[in-house]
Amino acid sequence: MDFVVILQAGVASGTVLLFATLGEILAERSGVLNLGVEGMMLIGAMTAFSVTIATGNPWIGLLTAMLFAGLISQIHAFITVTLQADQVVSGLSLTLVGAGISLVLGEGLSKAGTVSLMPNFSIPLLVQIPVLGDIFFKEQSVLVYVGYLMIPLAWYYINHTRPGLHLRAVGEYPSAADALGINVYRLRYFYVFIGGIFAGLAGATISLAVSPGWFSELTTGGQGWIAIGLVIFAQWDPFRAALGSYAFGALRRLILDIQAPLTLFGVDNPFYYNPYLSFFLQMLPYAFTVIVLVIGSREAIRKRLGAPAALGEPYIRGERGK
Repeated sequence: MDFVVILQAGVASGTVLLFATLGEILAERSGVLNLGVEGMMLIGAMTAFSVTIATGNPWIGLLTAMLFAGLISQIHAFITVTLQADQVVSGLSLTLVGAGISLVLGEGLSKAGTVSLMPNFSIPLLVQIPVLGDIFFKEQSVLVYVGYLMIPLAWYYINHTRPGLHLRAVGEYPSAADALGINVYRLRYFYVFIGGIFAGLAGATISLAVSPGWFSELTTGGQGWIAIGLVIFAQWDPFRAALGSYAFGALRRLILDIQAPLTLFGVDNPFYYNPYLSFFLQMLPYAFTVIVLVIGSREAIRKRLGAPAALGEPYIRGERGK
C-alpha cells in the first residue's frame, strides 16, 4: 500500500470538498445557511458532463455547470432572503430539487460515452520537493492547482478587504450594516449565488477531473453533506477548510484501498473478506459529519467556534436586534 499515492489521490478528491466548503463558508458568512450543496453539486456534475459531451470542450462544460448551479441557488436565496422562510427547510428542498433536475436532464448520460477531461500536469521544480512534490504537484488536474490558489485568496478576501468586511458585517450584525448603507439583501443574494457557483465547480470537478466518464444519482456520494460539516469543523476559515477537505479526501481513498484483497505480514486483509467491517469503514466519514453537525447545532458551541452571529436568521429591516 503506497501512502504517497493515497495522499496524492486524497488531494485530488479533496479538491471537490474544498470548492464546496469554500462556497458554503462564503454563503454562511453572509448569514445564510444553505443545506442544498448536495443538490447543486449534482446539477454541476450533470451539466459539466452533458455540455462537455455536446461541445467537446471541458472548459465550456465547467463554466456552464458553475452558472447553472449558481442560478439554481437563487431559488434558495429568494425563499430565505425575500420570503424570509426557514433556511433549513429551504436548503433541504433545494437538495431534492437539484437531485431531481440532474436525474431528469441527465438521463442516459452514463451511456453517452467518454468526454474530454481537464488537463493534468506537474509543476516544474515544485514536483522535485521530496514527498510533498509527489503528493501535491505531480500530475494533478488543473482544478487541483486552482484549489490551491483559492485557499489564500478566499482567506484574504474575507479578512483583509472592504467587500470581505461588508460580508462579515452582514453575517454578524445585519442591522448595523444596513444602518451604514450596506444592502443586506443584495449581499446575501450575491453570496448565495457565489456559494452555488462553487458547488457547481465542485460537481464539475467530479465529472471532469476526479471520477470522469460517469454520472448518476450516486455521483456526488454525499460529499455535499460532508462539505457542510467541514464548514463547522473549519470554524468558517478557508485554511482549516483546506486541511479538512484534503484529510477527508485521503480518508475516502484509504477506505477504498484497504478493502482490496491484500496480504500483509502473511495475514489476509480482514476488511476485504468481512462485509460488515467494510460497511463500517465506508460509514466513518458520514458518521463524523453527523457528529460535527449535531455538536455545531448547539448555540453555545457555535459561538465558541466563531459562527456568524446572524447565521440562519432572516433579516427584517426595521426590527430591533440582529
